[in-house]
Amino acid sequence: MRLLGMSLRFHEIAESRHRILNPLTDDKLNLLGEICDFAPGTRILDLACGKGELLSRWAADYGVQGVGVDISKVFLNAARIRANELGVADRVEFVEADAGGYEDTPESYDVVSCIGATWIGGGLAGTLSLMRRWLRPNGIVLVGECYWTSPPPPEACAALQVDQDSFTSLIGTADRAEAAGFELLEMVLAAPDTWDRYVASQWWTISDWLRENPDDPDVPAMRDFLTRARRSHLEYGRDHLGWGVFVLRPS
Repeated sequence: MRLLGMSLRFHEIAESRHRILNPLTDDKLNLLGEICDFAPGTRILDLACGKGELLSRWAADYGVQGVGVDISKVFLNAARIRANELGVADRVEFVEADAGGYEDTPESYDVVSCIGATWIGGGLAGTLSLMRRWLRPNGIVLVGECYWTSPPPPEACAALQVDQDSFTSLIGTADRAEAAGFELLEMVLAAPDTWDRYVASQWWTISDWLRENPDDPDVPAMRDFLTRARRSHLEYGRDHLGWGVFVLRPS
């Protein structure tokens, strides 16, 4: 999940100690699996899969199988290691590709997920259109998306480096999904403390990286990113920005 215009390398550094690359905790990822209650053999396509924790864990817990797609070699290497750790490497495949341009057999998956990366389709509506392409009839999509918990002032949008209309309210998010042809079935939302665990833990990781790599050419930009990320979360993000995974089905 990328905020503040984070480059891919910065993303890889900031989340190098993360297993789940979004504000879901282990408990909430487990809850999402319990809600969906996948049958063995369910096929999942996970777009912008990061380190593949969702796919590998659910393969271990429910016997699902599928494909994770991501552009980061670093994250995909971690995903393959994790799949081996959980003993599910024969059930999941990880593909290096731009998730927004991924090609596969249409209508070949029971579940299509994109957890916190709707930038691959230029926003929620465009990403849902991409996801629908791979979804079997009566399948479901799992989409992670930010929403405004309260209307942000212009200075909040500037600090968070996001246009106000990139996101909407919680009910507005449901309305956008409905306008794209999907019914909201369920949701699992992050709480302020789970946001903190996702965001604040990156600060220590980045600080350590800056100390350990003083001669890296990206140090000035990374230091600036850390300062902006920390301030924007404390000043605005915690008060205005929410995040959740929405379980949808074509209507």
